[in-house]
Parts: sequence; structure tokens; C-alpha cells
Amino acid sequence: MGLLHDLFKIKTEEDVFELPQEETEGQKRHVLIRLETLRDFVDIDRVARLLKEGNIVFLKTKDLQRKDIGEFQNCAQKLRKVCTQYGFDLVGTEEGYFVLTPSFARIIR
Repeated sequence: MGLLHDLFKIKTEEDVFELPQEETEGQKRHVLIRLETLRDFVDIDRVARLLKEGNIVFLKTKDLQRKDIGEFQNCAQKLRKVCTQYGFDLVGTEEGYFVLTPSFARIIR
């Protein structure tokens, strides 16, 4: 094609193509937002399962913070490890909630 075409890798119409998108009624995906309460350490497994299933979780932590701050800190560390391991996103709010998202969603801070 020529020196200019080879040096700059100019794309021609032959290089670009589109794949057709097939969207059927049965393939629509819904994302669920779950409101859950963190009562103790065993609730972390349930929250991790919900995230793996693709749910976004608003986790109320204020009650556990007031009841037992040590248990809350252990839970927060465990949640952070689970989120790091599976690529989930986690953020805490001043109102006493954790917002957790699966790997396909990100929280903009």
C-alpha cells in the first residue's frame, strides 16, 4: 500500500468490522441490591456468597459497632481480605454502612 500506510498502520475499511449484538428477552440481566445487617463474624460468609452471585450489598454495621467494637474491627478486616481476594470493591460510609460491589462494578470515590 505504501510507506506511509506501513509506518503508521493506517486502518482501512477492510481492517474494521463490527460483531452483531444479539439481545433476546431471556438474556436480560438484573443486578440486585441487597440491604443486610452485620451482626457477627459468621455473617461475612453470607455476604461473600451474595457478592459472588453478583449482588450489590449495603451492609449495616452501626449496631455491631455500638455493641462490640473489637468484633466489628475483626469483621472489617475479614471483609477487606475477602474483597481483595475476589476483586470486590468495598467502601465505608459515615452513616454506619459498608457498600460492597462485585467485580463488574466499581465505586467511584
